[in-house]
Amino acid sequence: MTLAHAIFLFFAAVLGGALNAVAGGGSFITFPTLLFTGVPPIPANATNTVALWTGLTASTGAFRHRLETPKRILIPLLVSTLIGGTLGAFLLLKTSGHTFLRLLPWLMLTATLLFIFAKKLVDRPSSGSPHQLSNQTIAVVTVIELLVGVYGGYFGGGMGIVLLAMLAGAGMTDIHSMNALKTILSSATNGIAVVAFIVARAVFWPQALVMILGAMIGGYFGAHYSLRLPARAVRWFVILVGTGMTIYFFVRAY
Repeated sequence: MTLAHAIFLFFAAVLGGALNAVAGGGSFITFPTLLFTGVPPIPANATNTVALWTGLTASTGAFRHRLETPKRILIPLLVSTLIGGTLGAFLLLKTSGHTFLRLLPWLMLTATLLFIFAKKLVDRPSSGSPHQLSNQTIAVVTVIELLVGVYGGYFGGGMGIVLLAMLAGAGMTDIHSMNALKTILSSATNGIAVVAFIVARAVFWPQALVMILGAMIGGYFGAHYSLRLPARAVRWFVILVGTGMTIYFFVRAY
């Protein structure tokens, strides 16, 4: 890794960590940056997950006072997301670099579309307080979270948007409380994937350490200053980057 690559990765991680704290879509910045600096596809995804996970944990500290989810909902969701994240990470490690590059454009397209239609997915009528959810509803949401966890452990782009949509559909209305729970679940999914990637020695540590520092800075300040940022401009920036990266990887793969 050259000094120029290190500087490039650091600032990409700062931006990616901030975007994840504010609106999501940080992987649109950081993952391609790793590829552009010469990291192979599977290690790039693993290294990206390790780096952005630190940004998520920094955001968790900022949102911790808004977590109001009862334990009868939180515990099943955490167990489900840990199982899903483990399965997703295992699938990634069993995927060849060539196959992943063929899948990557479709994964990027999915994440971009999720981001574009995020508002329609999240702004849905809700049934009231999450404290009033039936056991049947909790069971359904837990199964959905298992699938989201698999996706998150494998790639994870747009995972936060899916989580917000799921929580809105389940009956949560406070966006700050939803963001707090989304951050907890995302941290758990990526955290278990981080362990799997480290054990499998799939992480490029020089790049990861540089990006960890950047992601922590971006995640912390992004969470604390999110209300001061122009949300519309941030959203369009992520959409444009996601669309551009999707087109690039389609051209590269096919």
